[in-house]
Amino acid sequence: MWELKDIEPVKLIAGILAANEKCLPVAIDALAEEFGPIDLQSNIWTFDQTDYYQQQTGQAIVRQFVTIEALVDPGELAAVKLATNEIERKLAESLNLSVPRPINLDPGLIEPSKLILASTKNFSHRIYIGQKMFAEVTLTYDKGHWKPFDYTFPDYQQQCYHDFFTKVRDRLRLQLRSSP
Repeated sequence: MWELKDIEPVKLIAGILAANEKCLPVAIDALAEEFGPIDLQSNIWTFDQTDYYQQQTGQAIVRQFVTIEALVDPGELAAVKLATNEIERKLAESLNLSVPRPINLDPGLIEPSKLILASTKNFSHRIYIGQKMFAEVTLTYDKGHWKPFDYTFPDYQQQCYHDFFTKVRDRLRLQLRSSP
């Protein structure tokens, strides 16, 4: 009862919202430089579920997910979010587009049972994780399916996302079985 269990490493995932498809490889390269090699990339999808980001990122936003090959300690999520915020800032300067935030990076973690996203914003369903950052369980995985909550962003409820997250989950499980 008083013994603490070791924490299993998890899969680091980053959702990328970009002003256009040309921004995606730049963002992916920056993520790889910061966190290590990319092992999985999703398809590229149109992001049209909300107009919330249009003033910052533009009118024709695209979405793509990538994962980092090396597994991470889940306690690092706040530091990861700080790093992705800095990547966004640097890319906004170097891309020099007509929008203030041409790249929006949403880091998260995939465990066998859930997808967790980091945020700079507090809300009733988010938990403070240190370094001025919050986290939420966005989806759970149960009986072979990803399940959303009432607060889950509409795009994260799409089957195409779930299909990719399942691929990431499968990769994570394989990596966990292969590690000593």
